[in-house]
Amino acid sequence: MLHHVQLAAPPDREDALRAFYVGVLGLAELEKPPALAARGGCWFRGHGIELHLGVEQEFRPATKAHPGIQVADLDAWADRLREAGYPAQFDDNFPGMRRFYSEDCHGNRLEFLEPIG
Repeated sequence: MLHHVQLAAPPDREDALRAFYVGVLGLAELEKPPALAARGGCWFRGHGIELHLGVEQEFRPATKAHPGIQVADLDAWADRLREAGYPAQFDDNFPGMRRFYSEDCHGNRLEFLEPIG
């Protein structure tokens, strides 16, 4: 069983992370344990996934590696992201699934999927 996925973020960008992951995606922020909170970053949970965003001093966005988030009503998710100013690039190369790629507020790749049928 997968517990969480970790992505990186630049230092001192927790407010931008909250605006995206809570405000756009509707995830709930989790309280980090005090020893880990001192390192910065944020943890989020919702829609069947837990994401940890950790601070990386020499941050570069993950443009290939990504979490795959299975959702219901894929088109509504694409609309939600587009309305917030984020891309929704559909790709039909995954048999049995509809999907699109987007990115978070720091350019980390995210995949949204919905089973066909």
